[in-house]
Amino acid sequence: MPDNERPARREAAALPDLRVRAAWLYYVEGMTQEQIARSMNISRAKVIRLLASARDNGIVRIRIDDRASEQIALERQLVAAFGLTDAIVVPAPADEADIATVVGHAAGTYLSDQVKDGMSFGVGWGATLHMSLKALGGQPCQRLSVVSLLGGMTHSRAVNPSAVARRIADAFGADCYQLTAPVMVADESVRTALWSEPGLRELLERARRVDLALVSVGDVSEEATLFRQGILPRSALASLQAAGAVGDVLCHFIDAEGKVVDHPVNRRVVAVDLDDLRRVPKIVVAAGGRRKVAAIRAALKATGAGVLITEEAAARGLLAI
Repeated sequence: MPDNERPARREAAALPDLRVRAAWLYYVEGMTQEQIARSMNISRAKVIRLLASARDNGIVRIRIDDRASEQIALERQLVAAFGLTDAIVVPAPADEADIATVVGHAAGTYLSDQVKDGMSFGVGWGATLHMSLKALGGQPCQRLSVVSLLGGMTHSRAVNPSAVARRIADAFGADCYQLTAPVMVADESVRTALWSEPGLRELLERARRVDLALVSVGDVSEEATLFRQGILPRSALASLQAAGAVGDVLCHFIDAEGKVVDHPVNRRVVAVDLDDLRRVPKIVVAAGGRRKVAAIRAALKATGAGVLITEEAAARGLLAI
């Protein structure tokens, strides 16, 4: 056998194993094509060829089942009902405690797909966005910046607005701009004094110029992150509900029509105003759960969001209103 034919024969013999391995890493373990190339020590172009061959030869079979079809139908109905440009509906988890995990994963995947060189995006906070960190991936981008849209916490166990922005920036090799003030201050005069600081005014101007904003939604219940993390006392729940609040966006409490309610808490928040948020070209709201349906609907009105990422139960609840 000529020497120049032997490498080709060996590669042909190994091809089925390479296809299976590449397909497993891509479809089961969720690795990117670039990660697979590094793992298998081959080029990204070869990874693409292996995956295509795996599909063509029946090693990978793609099936659209009824459940997926129902999700697509829900997405289309949400777009039509709320004037969205896009909607992503993920399967509802068996345990409602996992809603932040599944919606957060979808939000992280969406954000990874949107990132481009030179882009600037703002981020909110909450359990859902905290869980989105696990799904972030992709190559570092050039001239990318991440802006935190609200202040932070002096003490936190896990979910901290500043930590979410920092870790998203790290995932993409981006510059991070932090709103270096407490998210809740003692009174309106303190907030006014903080916003007069040149550094915070500069950050606010940067936040107004972001290309995309990713925010979540809280409801007005003891299960909301604001109350679970102790940023607000549970004793404030009754007065917020009496003022008409059904949820919050960036810690601004809003009523069912998306209007900021008249309540002392709203005068203590150090965060980008919803009027400024509405200027952002693309706003993405990520939230789910039956108990948040009214809050999500209000958030869509308050922000003018073009993209909603949620799960089946919340989607059906929104469409039933």
